[in-house]
Amino acid sequence: MQTEHTLWVEKYRPTNLDTYIGNDQLKSKVKVYLESGDLPHLLLFGKAGTGKTTLAKLLVNNIDCDYLYINASDENNVETVRSKVKNFASTMGFKDYKVIILDECDYITPNAQAALRNLMETFSKHCRFILTCNFVERIIDPIQSRCQTFQVIPPNKNDVAKHLHNILTQESVSYEREDLAILVNSGYPDIRRVINGAQRQSVGGKLEIDKQSIVENDYKLKLLEILEKQDKKSAFNNVRQLMADAKVTDFADLFRLLYDEVDTYGKGHIAECILIIAKYELSDAQVVDKEINAMAMIIEILQVIK
Repeated sequence: MQTEHTLWVEKYRPTNLDTYIGNDQLKSKVKVYLESGDLPHLLLFGKAGTGKTTLAKLLVNNIDCDYLYINASDENNVETVRSKVKNFASTMGFKDYKVIILDECDYITPNAQAALRNLMETFSKHCRFILTCNFVERIIDPIQSRCQTFQVIPPNKNDVAKHLHNILTQESVSYEREDLAILVNSGYPDIRRVINGAQRQSVGGKLEIDKQSIVENDYKLKLLEILEKQDKKSAFNNVRQLMADAKVTDFADLFRLLYDEVDTYGKGHIAECILIIAKYELSDAQVVDKEINAMAMIIEILQVIK
């Protein structure tokens, strides 16, 4: 039974292909797996919040299998991966075969990935792996070569808006069309962020848009546009002004944004950008002036990508 505290993103997570919002080509591939009941190792990659985890869970819930879910962003070292996977894969199951979902597997260390590769080979007769990640280039080649790889492309904004409309209707939440559009535009392509934002801002049966959150989301979109499109000199001046105007206080959210969107602005320099973000995220807890720390990070990123 659902409670009033249930997260909408979980409560309304699609459980079949009819309710999954995604591109038709990918859905046709998944339909073949569901109809045959024969699942290869899969590697699903794409931007955060676009439906990779949903698709993985949809698969295991619609075929005859036992499955284990591991969030690799929390459990990413060699011993955890080896022990959990080995214990599950080596025990007797009640179904024809087992499936292990490794969510956010680009967080797994290279040593743990090497151990995972060996486990995939050892238990290949009765165990399948579904891996999800944001950055496929962070997955070692021996794992990629053992998987069918699919990019999960975000659904279009209209489909996201329809999905959000259905959620608000079922929750008896009224809204203005303009507010719905603002929510979708501010969070897209991250569907999870859109839904969480709607739940957070639904009060007393009405969607009440938080104006400050709009400002914050607007600054994020402008920041990504500056990093992606402007020359170094213009970008530096505009980023400094943007940060001052937005009065940014949640720098943890900024680090996450730059990490999630690094493939958008950091083409050809993704690994370097990730290392820069990690360095300044670590120093954020130690410095007095967090805004200067964040600006130093952005300057260093600009020097790499421009």
